Amino acid sequence: MPDEIKYKIGNEKLVKLTEKAGTKLSSLLTKQGRPQGALRVAVIGGGCSGLQYKMDLVDGPANRDIMVESQNVRVVVDPKSALFVSGSLLDFSEDLQKGGFKVTNPNAVAHCSCGESFAA
Repeated sequence: MPDEIKYKIGNEKLVKLTEKAGTKLSSLLTKQGRPQGALRVAVIGGGCSGLQYKMDLVDGPANRDIMVESQNVRVVVDPKSALFVSGSLLDFSEDLQKGGFKVTNPNAVAHCSCGESFAA
């Protein structure tokens, strides 16, 4: 029998989705056949300011993750990334130039113009 996955429940103080982002993510997860899935938000090294976001659709939380439910979508963040994303807002735009998911992070002290990379 597999080990039970141990994760914490967080709240929207960690990460919050706008209504647009929630709607888009719900439809993406449903299209992928995993309506109970989650969005993984991670912070990785790289990018012009030293850190960048990585987002993936996953089946659910992994060990030690923090899971937040926002706009009826589950968002999972590993403990290390949580230090950097705390208080972030995830939005979605259909804009052709700057469309897609965008993170607004109050902890970021420097940004690149792409909005994907930051320093904290």
